[in-house]
Formats: sequence, C-alpha cells, structure tokens
Amino acid sequence: MINFNIKGKSIAAAFLGLTLTLTSCIDDLKQEPITEITAATLYKDFNNYKSLLAKLYGGLAVGGQTSGDGLGDIADIDGGFSNYMRLLYMMNVITTDEAVIGWNDGTLHEFHKMIWTPTNEFNNAMYYRIYTEIAFCNEFIKNTTDEKLGQNNISGTNLAEAKTMRAEARFLRAQAYFHLLDMYGNVPFVDESTFGTLPKQIQRAELFTYVENELKACAETLKEAKSNEYGRVDKAAAWSLLARLYLNSKVYNNTERYADVIENCNKVIAAGYTLNNNYEKLFLTDNNVNNSENILSVVYDGVRTQTNGGTTFLVHAAIGGSMAPANYGVTGGWGGIRTTKAFVQKFEPSDVRGNFYTAGQNLEINDLGSFTDGYAFVKYKNISSTGIAGQHDNWVDTDLPLYRLGDVYLMYAEAVLRGGGGSMPTAVGYINALRTRANASPVSTIDLNFILDERSRELSWEMTRRSDLIRFGKFTSSSYLWPWKGNVKDGAAVAEYRNLFPIPNNDLVVNFNLVQNPGY
Repeated sequence: MINFNIKGKSIAAAFLGLTLTLTSCIDDLKQEPITEITAATLYKDFNNYKSLLAKLYGGLAVGGQTSGDGLGDIADIDGGFSNYMRLLYMMNVITTDEAVIGWNDGTLHEFHKMIWTPTNEFNNAMYYRIYTEIAFCNEFIKNTTDEKLGQNNISGTNLAEAKTMRAEARFLRAQAYFHLLDMYGNVPFVDESTFGTLPKQIQRAELFTYVENELKACAETLKEAKSNEYGRVDKAAAWSLLARLYLNSKVYNNTERYADVIENCNKVIAAGYTLNNNYEKLFLTDNNVNNSENILSVVYDGVRTQTNGGTTFLVHAAIGGSMAPANYGVTGGWGGIRTTKAFVQKFEPSDVRGNFYTAGQNLEINDLGSFTDGYAFVKYKNISSTGIAGQHDNWVDTDLPLYRLGDVYLMYAEAVLRGGGGSMPTAVGYINALRTRANASPVSTIDLNFILDERSRELSWEMTRRSDLIRFGKFTSSSYLWPWKGNVKDGAAVAEYRNLFPIPNNDLVVNFNLVQNPGY
C-alpha cells in the first residue's frame, strides 16, 4: 500500500494507488467492495489501515481509480460527471438561484429548470455515488470491530488509532446518509451487518435519528478539534454536521431542535476556530495553510488527485466568454456555469463575496445554453494567495471546504432567531464579523429573511442553497422566483414534491421493498 502526503497536507492519498478490487456499481445495493478473503488479509497488517481509510476520503474527492477519473466507481456515466462533489453541486446549487449551466449533456439541463424525472442519469449517479461511499465505509467499519481488531492482534497505540479511524469511517457514513436524508427522504438502509438480503426502506424521521446517534457516538472517539491530520475528521466536524442536521430538523422529522443547533455551534466556536481575515483566501490553492476557519475540507492536488470533479470542475466550468483562463490558474475554460440576476442583486457593490465577471456578459438570461447570458461568478481559483498558479494548469490544487466557521456563525444566528435560545447580540456580532471581512455594511438588527440572503452571500456555491431554500419554504413556492425556475424565463412555482429527488427507477425494479417518493 502507498501512503504519501498531498502538497504537505498530511493526508494519505493512497486511494489512487489501492490494489483493491472494488465494485464499480451497486445495482441492488447488496454488493460489497472487498471480498472476505482480501479483507481478511489486508486488515491483519495495521500498516494498511491508513490506505484503506484513505479510500473512504477518496470517495468524496475523485470519481474513479486512476488519473482523470478513469475506472469509474459508478457504471453508465463518465467518472468525472460521477464525482461526489460535482454531483452534490449539481443537485444543490444548479437547482437554485445561485447558478445555471449551459451544457446539454443528457438530462443535465433538467436541474435548473426543475423538470427532472426518475430516469435522470445525474440524479441516479448521485444516489449510487452515495451508496458506493456507504459500501466503502461499511467494509472498513465491519473489519475494525473490537473483535476483529483483537483477532488481528492490533494492539497498543495502533489499537487506539484504529478505533479513531473507525470513528472517522462512521462519520463519513453518517455524512453520506445525511445527504440521502436531505435529498431523497425515505431510502434503502444498509450497514456493516447487511449482506445477502434486499435492503429495507428506512423512513426519513428514523434515518434522522440514526444519523444523529451515529454522529454523537463517533464524536466520543474522534480526535479533539484541530488535532487530527489535515483533511481528516475530528470532533468539530461531527459537531458541525450535527448543527446542520438539527437546523433542518423541522423539514426532516417535523421537530424543532434549534437549542441543539446552538449547543453544537458553541462547541465548535469554543474549540478555537477563527475567521480567515480574507474571504477570497478561503478558495485558493493554499487554503490548507494559515487557515483556522475551515473545519473539514475535501483535499485536492493537481498532481495526485486528478479529477474532472471537485474544484477542477468549479474553476474550469465557471470560465467562459472573454474571461482569461490564466487569471484563474488554468489554460482553458469549459464555459458552463454562471449565476442569475436574483443572486447578483443580493450584494452591495463593495461586498467582495459578490465577485462577478460582467465584461461581455448579460445580466438577463434569455438563453440558458449561452455562457454570456448571466454574469460569471468567480469564487474558486487555481492560484495561491501570493499569486502563484497551481502545480498543474488543468487539475486544480484548491481544497473544497465542507464545514467552516462562517457557516457555524450563520447557523447560530438563525437558531437564535428561530427561538433556540442563545444571545441576539452575539448573533448580530457573528453576522457583522462576516460582513466586515467582506467589506459589506454592518447591521444593527437581523431577521430570518436577512439570514437567508446572508447565507447565500457567504456560502454561495458551497452546496447549502437548496436545503436553505427548502427550510425557508422558498424552493418550490411562488414566494421566491428566479430566472428559469420551473422552466419559465422569469421563474414559476413548481410542485412541492420537488423538495425531494426521485429514487432511481433501476433501484425500484430490483428492490420490491422500495416505494417511490410522491409525485414521481
């Protein structure tokens, strides 16, 4: 097994060099990624554990097992298109006011128009990508029980580290189930004990409780906040995801858990994270150094994690028209993603978070397929804070933050406004800390509508917008419209059932335990 550091980021990136035979597709969710014989051999040697764990993290970062997403994990779709982070962006950003995409690959155009169906190949790829990640995690968890560790003579400091790694795997599995909970609702449930039977469908409220309990349990064993290797999970990541889970509890199981949001936000804040003094530096190639804001990031490296997803996608796809690719650290743009005027109009001119490229671009979107319709939006770059281009002029070095302090501040403020307790002056202070950094005008009072807009300003293109709009009752309704919502130029309401995505038809055919989400 091969362990190596990614540009000094101290995370094993051996998922590109694993010699495992992994399933490429989970048609019926019954397959396992490693044979019992192989696992029995690999887990006897603790030197393999870090590489085995790295595959779980790699499931978030890349779409296949070789450079450029070759030997993709998901069948029937290009490895780059099947990248976890790229799909998460498609499902949670392209479907909102924050972005449109000009490509007509397959059914991709259906997302912003909000006309997707159960045969949408990108929806299906997201679903199977998540279950592939769960399968990887289940395999690691199954082979690192106390009993298995004892049988394999793992002891001493190795034993303690193996238990920490198992907690990380449980977090990654819980995170995957959180994405299923958020996007699909009632879904098949598989864990390390599931084998040989068709998975049963778990109800959304029950899955909420499962994710909650898993996060609370693994947090007990995870390393203390800020003490693990960069790019690996610690307690603060678990607290951050718990806060996000509780913030959406009213949507997921019709209960209000805002006091729990505040409790977990306070844990993160007390752990010593601080805002980066420069917003733009959060999304550059050296966002892994001198950055005490990011809690957990997906690690990218232009030499060792060469993928057409992740930040490579976010940089390239946002470049088109008269934009000069070299200004963003790459040699070419893909002319795909822009934003809507509804998003543009949320920013003061001085707000650095609203970094729009307008030369040759039209504010109005008359043609979704034309890159010059809609302002370009600049957030991620393959350039360092000192202006040095990344290691590679195509594959991007910039890490993708999953959880960061800015979001924690916003969750705290919203939970205060929703009656969860806490301190209103503290909440306003957190908001003004974000706005001051962004060179936006400070505020003396806040309300929920302001928070929704501020979340979009601060967290744009960070895959939170769809769930935010749903929580505020604005994703499908006529109370908030944006260009081409509902496949209408000026926007139109769509049926409420689109708050969830459909379970793929293929899975319904092979698993009689499953019931499709209403409306599909």
